[in-house]
Amino acid sequence: MLRDHGPQWIDDAFSVARSFKATTRRASGAKHSVYVVLLYDPRRAEPWGLYVGQTARDPDLRFDQHKTGYKSSSAARRFGVRLLPDMVAHLNPMRQWESLDLEEALAEALRAAGVAWVEGGH
Repeated sequence: MLRDHGPQWIDDAFSVARSFKATTRRASGAKHSVYVVLLYDPRRAEPWGLYVGQTARDPDLRFDQHKTGYKSSSAARRFGVRLLPDMVAHLNPMRQWESLDLEEALAEALRAAGVAWVEGGH
């Protein structure tokens, strides 16, 4: 559905995310996840964007925390529409050090692929 009615760059974003691999996926002690939130702000020239984060919690719970303002990114809280779990399911869970590295690398790769509005990734 999103690919039919969402931003033009969404297929490229999924391809970029699929190009990443997590070497510690499902390793002993792997409990961290990278997650991506779809953003929408109709006031922007390009209203669609992505927020990239990492967490030791369930990504659904973490998204709910963003929306309620608990340790939240203002972009995810104000403009978060929903998670895009299919974008990163092949990576999770992983060890913390790798989730931090992949969070940053994925955000940079999405920007390089032409997603004009990318938040997080730090």
